[in-house]
Amino acid sequence: METAARSELWVEEPVGRRRLPDPVRTAAVRAVLITALTLIQAVIAFFCTLTASWLAFPMVLSSVASTVVATWSVLDVWVTRQVWNQRHGVVSTPSSTARRLRRERRRAERAARAQAREATRAQTRGTRRGESRGTARIPGPQGGREPAVAGLIRHVPDRRRPGTA
Repeated sequence: METAARSELWVEEPVGRRRLPDPVRTAAVRAVLITALTLIQAVIAFFCTLTASWLAFPMVLSSVASTVVATWSVLDVWVTRQVWNQRHGVVSTPSSTARRLRRERRRAERAARAQAREATRAQTRGTRRGESRGTARIPGPQGGREPAVAGLIRHVPDRRRPGTA
């Protein structure tokens, strides 16, 4: 008896690609059926035109309408796939080299922007309080937060009235 050495009739092999989601698969099947019927209808319209049959004109008109419907169904497959990916996400591989490099580059750019922002803030802190760049801060009566005003103010002549100094 050869029951132990007998191989199975049906052997499942792992598939390289994942199965399409149900809504995308149904839209794809619908698009294939509509496109096949449209092609059959176009061939029948062509042959009816060659034989000068009375059925040629209605078949050509319906073939044009079927072409529009077939185009719409193919677009429906694409839109359904995009909506599915947006709602349910895609399986991402965290070991992707390109993704890791992009993430590192973004971190470096963020750090550079933050550093530049801090540098401009440090420069503009002094000018906001009335200091000009390059002047030393003189500690004032409020614990060094405000410069001493007396040392920075000088007399500016009034240009509206001539003769005033």
